[in-house]
Amino acid sequence: MKRWFAAGFGTAIVSRSLLRKALIFKFRRDVRALNSGNYRPLLNSYHHHAVLRFAEGDHRWAGVHAGRDQIETFLQEFVDAGLQGAVTEAYFGGPLWRMTLLVRFDDRALGPDGAVIYQNRTVLLVRTKWGRIVEQEDYYEDAARIGDFDRRLREIEAGRACGTVAE
Repeated sequence: MKRWFAAGFGTAIVSRSLLRKALIFKFRRDVRALNSGNYRPLLNSYHHHAVLRFAEGDHRWAGVHAGRDQIETFLQEFVDAGLQGAVTEAYFGGPLWRMTLLVRFDDRALGPDGAVIYQNRTVLLVRTKWGRIVEQEDYYEDAARIGDFDRRLREIEAGRACGTVAE
């Protein structure tokens, strides 16, 4: 009996470790795709009725994005803005059918001249059901930077429209 218990306990620990590594691998792969302009792998992780809550403020990403269509628009705007991100840490808890994840996500964007025009650190609180994201809340180190970045993007877009910003 003790051997069976020890074997089961050992299997559970090894399985949990493998699951953690698989989740981190998937997140990093999806973020690499996002960084290259392909948001589809990440979008496919969301349930059709998922809710993404993003930092409030005067910027294009603000507020609640409910459903995959709105989340797709959010991700498309992320890509269009030239944002690049990296998963630096990830923690998870709970059973597979109701898992909670905390992900450290650092993002930045470069201007037309190659200089960094935006940089921030984020913690994503993600709740899943059977592997699909059903709820996500993003907490930023400095939410004001997002509004500043959006204003800078609008200036760049206006400059392109007038022909005053070189690519």
